[in-house]
Amino acid sequence: MRILLVEDDVRTAQFIKKGFTQAGFAVDCAADGMEGLFMAEDGLYDVAVIDIMLPKLDGLTLIERLRKQRINTPILVLSAKNTVDDRVLGLQTGGDDYLVKPFAFTELLTRVQALLRRSQAREEPTTLTVSDLTLDIVKRKVFRGEMEIELQQREFSLLEYLMRNEGRVVSKTMIMEHVWDYNFDPESNVVESRICRLRDKVDLPRFRKLIHTVRGAGYLLEDKK
Repeated sequence: MRILLVEDDVRTAQFIKKGFTQAGFAVDCAADGMEGLFMAEDGLYDVAVIDIMLPKLDGLTLIERLRKQRINTPILVLSAKNTVDDRVLGLQTGGDDYLVKPFAFTELLTRVQALLRRSQAREEPTTLTVSDLTLDIVKRKVFRGEMEIELQQREFSLLEYLMRNEGRVVSKTMIMEHVWDYNFDPESNVVESRICRLRDKVDLPRFRKLIHTVRGAGYLLEDKK
């Protein structure tokens, strides 16, 4: 999952980015409102965390412009403004949630995960299932049947992305955009390498193959019975 963080305070931005990265998210940062608007207009993000008091363009105006363009990326407003009127205004402008600074990162992470679940409207929002493959987003555990599969953090994020797109071909570029950061070298074979390692763990010989390569297009996670 890919997050856009629009925050002008460098220390706060670094703290939040580190936390989300450790939780398996890819994070892009913008230091002012105009840069954040430009990046958000690409519509590549699964969720955005936006401060209100930003240079060049304040956060509320940024959100308002995105909503006018019908960009419906879930947005969490993060602000030191803590009155009821501030929170109401943040939500009325187009924010989907509002968290007051200072905050605990665990609460921020939980709220972002809740926004993602709501945006994807899943009946079992904390669990993804394809055939006998189960991924628990909250406990960060993966099972194939009764067997638990140990995955590294990036492998977990890659599998989560493939499972969220079950039955749809995802390109290498799409995977890089949602699982890796933009500073990732697009010429490297890191995606192919991670897919290979993921297959070795998920598609053991005794199980039906779920991760498929679509030549010239990308990858597909599907139970082809």
